[in-house]
Amino acid sequence: MGTGVDALAPPMIITLKRSVGRQLQQWLDWSVPHLTARWVLLGALVFLYGLRVYLLSGFYIVTYGLGIFLLNLFIGFLSPLEEDLNGGDGDGPVLPLNDLDEFKPFIRRLPEFKFWLACLKAQLVALFLTFFSVFDVPVFWPILLVYFVVLFVLTMKRQIKHMMKHKYLPFSFGKKKYAAGGKKPPQDDVRTK
Repeated sequence: MGTGVDALAPPMIITLKRSVGRQLQQWLDWSVPHLTARWVLLGALVFLYGLRVYLLSGFYIVTYGLGIFLLNLFIGFLSPLEEDLNGGDGDGPVLPLNDLDEFKPFIRRLPEFKFWLACLKAQLVALFLTFFSVFDVPVFWPILLVYFVVLFVLTMKRQIKHMMKHKYLPFSFGKKKYAAGGKKPPQDDVRTK
């Protein structure tokens, strides 16, 4: 065995893995401010996966598993980070129940970027699994579809009740915009014309 520089150098596989990891991280860092482009990419992957499953007429178990995983991610995306799961018996912070409680801004349990990234990874894995016939388990797919719809409705009903109980809305549709100087923009009044 040599004691030279070659013996201390990492193997080619480790070097390749680091290089690919750096390129992937660079692409992810670049994509952070491009919200629309990221979700369009995910939408294209969902469409591609749906088209592949439709054309193959199979892989319903993979699709069902993907749907359950995405539903779980979506619930994490809609849920606040700090909530009392014990009905008020816990020692941790609780969501305000009335107007006298302290206001806390809505912080998601699963941030948008992590939600998107987990959905993207799940979609890529599911698409990859469609290339192997061992995952094409024959099932009666309407039962899976009905079960998923019932599970979705019940889960969303519980989540909406939670939102109403704690009076929070997990979505905001932009910051209010004001004219320069902090004044409201002038309104056109029909009576003055």
